[in-house]
Amino acid sequence: MTRLSVLDQTPVIHGHTTADAIAATLDLAQLADDLGYTRYWCAEHHGLYGVSNPCPEVMLARIGSLTKRIRIGSGGVMLPYYSPFKVAEQFLMLEALFPKRVDLGVGRAPGGDMRTAQAVAAGSYNRGDIFPQQVAELIALFDGKLPDDSLARGVLLQPSIDTRPELWMLGSSDFGGLLAAQLGIRFAFAHFINAQYGDSVAQAYRERFVAGHEAKPYLAAAVFVICADTDEEAQALEKAVDLRRVQMAYGLNQPVPSIAQGAAQQYGERERAVIAHEKARSIIGTPETVTEKMHALQERFNADELIVLTVAGSYAARTRSYQLLADAFALGHQP
Repeated sequence: MTRLSVLDQTPVIHGHTTADAIAATLDLAQLADDLGYTRYWCAEHHGLYGVSNPCPEVMLARIGSLTKRIRIGSGGVMLPYYSPFKVAEQFLMLEALFPKRVDLGVGRAPGGDMRTAQAVAAGSYNRGDIFPQQVAELIALFDGKLPDDSLARGVLLQPSIDTRPELWMLGSSDFGGLLAAQLGIRFAFAHFINAQYGDSVAQAYRERFVAGHEAKPYLAAAVFVICADTDEEAQALEKAVDLRRVQMAYGLNQPVPSIAQGAAQQYGERERAVIAHEKARSIIGTPETVTEKMHALQERFNADELIVLTVAGSYAARTRSYQLLADAFALGHQP
């Protein structure tokens, strides 16, 4: 059976408030728990009108209290902003609250523009220069194997518990895949960001994996998917996605377009070229169409799991998409 999980950016759709977006995230997490999805990840972004979660660790505490079975995690924490020790403390606390249910996914992207990044980091954003060392330190903290020269050596890491979160590397290039392989941790490739050569990155990850924090490789592909009941509905939803892609290409900081905005938008030659170029990053259609393409992508990546990101022009359409996928993949309710 294919494992499916959820990646949620807490999108703010045009005409809605941030409070609406947060409420939709909490509702969707409970639904995903009931439908049989494997894990529910929250992304970290800063300074954007279209996505509204700058602190996944806070959201996860609420989601964990509302759910019973599903794993919860970050997709991901943007580690260059933070002290690895502090991140370890935060996710150990989540693990203490929700034992054997917590994932810590880390990435090196800023989750916003450079001006915002410097504001978040109080002017000391390191652009990911020391990211490999930070991930290595996280592993050492969780494994209790800090080197002698570490500032954290001999410092009590709290909460002191027996279990640990699952540690994941997030990436959209060969950098993340090769680093995950070298450090021996799980890897999630962001196909929804880079649809060009993810299968080769996945293959290199498996071939170069060195047993370390994990004994064997584990790979997930994160995919943008919208599933609709009919082709007509899928086409209407895709028009809103097209408009979002154009806005992002032009650097426009705006809420996620609604279905009505997508339907009304007209494009010139340049915008149509942007839309055509970006099509490969999305899988949109009826259950039959979507599942066929998802199975093909999973096979191409040799992925152990698919993580589904759905940003649609309405919250109801997003909910319906996850329901249709759960039915199509026969997820059921896992004990």
